[in-house]
Amino acid sequence: MQKVIISGADGFVGSNTVKKFLEEGVTVLALDMGAAPHRLEAHPRLTYMQCDISDPSAMLENIPQGVYDTFLHFAWAGSAGSARTDYSLQMQNALNTVECLKTAQKLGCARFVCAGSIMEYEVEAAVHAQGTRPGMGYIYGMGKHIAHCLCKSVAADIGIDLLWPMITNAYGVGELSPRFVNTTIRKILNGEPLQFTAATQNYDFVYVTDVANAFYLIAKNGKPFCEYMIGSSNARPLKEFILEMQQALAPDAVPLFGDVPFTGTNMPLSTFDTTDTKNDTGFQAEVSFAEGTRRTMEWLKTV
Repeated sequence: MQKVIISGADGFVGSNTVKKFLEEGVTVLALDMGAAPHRLEAHPRLTYMQCDISDPSAMLENIPQGVYDTFLHFAWAGSAGSARTDYSLQMQNALNTVECLKTAQKLGCARFVCAGSIMEYEVEAAVHAQGTRPGMGYIYGMGKHIAHCLCKSVAADIGIDLLWPMITNAYGVGELSPRFVNTTIRKILNGEPLQFTAATQNYDFVYVTDVANAFYLIAKNGKPFCEYMIGSSNARPLKEFILEMQQALAPDAVPLFGDVPFTGTNMPLSTFDTTDTKNDTGFQAEVSFAEGTRRTMEWLKTV
């Protein structure tokens, strides 16, 4: 793996992954929507290209063939906030992913590594269980799951290796979305009540630099047509994560459990298992949740 293409390269996870690949001596072509990147820093082995991945013909016209060996795909609109419930957008994301896969093969890439989500498993549990009424929040995961299913068949048909890392919950410095860790830290900083569900559902979190390292190792060492869970290797009930964060960041605060109703799906701890990821790629998360949330809080104080 010497030269790679990374879509969604100026996003939260994408930009950290670009940095990791550059640190490992890999040449990177970074694709994103903006005329100029906001997160990426100049580097002699980094080329930035403004690119709309919904237009594969433009990619084929502007990217030289036979140069890049691996395509990593992070570009995905509506990954946070209310857009997660936009089924038209999420379906288009899935279709765009398939077109990126086909484009990668035409460009001469031997491997296509796509950022999946643990929510794909939640979707299966929520949809197939008798009598369940999945909320609109599942639509984002449905888009990821559809992309996964489509890409696996298409990749086998056109002859490109597909690898599907599945992120549990990435967080860390640089993320501005209203997801759980950010929202909780902002409540701490603003002195707001820390109200949660009973938080008995199983969960996992993984710091963004660990996520980037996982993508590098999966792209380098992962087996074709396999999925790899990216997590801390220490999944547990959400309440334990909350208490760890509270004790590290706000030891005098009192978290209130049970004040917020839980309407999601509780997945077994086996869903979060990272054994295959470690055995096949050598990945092991290094940043503890307490340390990762401390870093994130110090950064959020400055933005």
